[in-house]
Amino acid sequence: MLRRILALAIAGGAATAAAQLVPDIHIDWKEVEAPPPPELRTRGLIPVEVVGTSLKFGVDPASITVGSDGVVRYVVVATSSTGAVNGIYEGLKCNTGEAKVYARHNPDTGWVPARGEWRNVYRTANSRYSLAIAKSGACKEHAANGTPAQIVQDLRAPADLRFERGGVIR
Repeated sequence: MLRRILALAIAGGAATAAAQLVPDIHIDWKEVEAPPPPELRTRGLIPVEVVGTSLKFGVDPASITVGSDGVVRYVVVATSSTGAVNGIYEGLKCNTGEAKVYARHNPDTGWVPARGEWRNVYRTANSRYSLAIAKSGACKEHAANGTPAQIVQDLRAPADLRFERGGVIR
């Protein structure tokens, strides 16, 4: 009995020490300044399926970046059934499941900066497209899905060929 108590105490102490060695990504994280949005493109977009909306969404593959802060930034274009086009420049924090809008495109004036806050993509109804982009290839588990090229490859791939399968038929 005493051996069992000592073993548990030692194991508990080791777990506490190990936990202290792992940095808290939420405390140490600092967002870098987002680069300005690129020119809005409506051709060559990668379609993203978003359930529960009549809008069609597409990501501009040339706009995808992964910052030194781990944020995946991109331009998503939403097109209505009447042909109205909206451009949104946003970022995804894959480790927390949050998205932030940096700018919105106005057809008359171009990009207009947004004072967006980080919002949870799982709990916000108007974040369905952000969640779809994250799950479709921008994020892998709790991190950016590698390089922009890898993200583009997985966004373009059929769902059963994304991530570990590399987006190609094997």
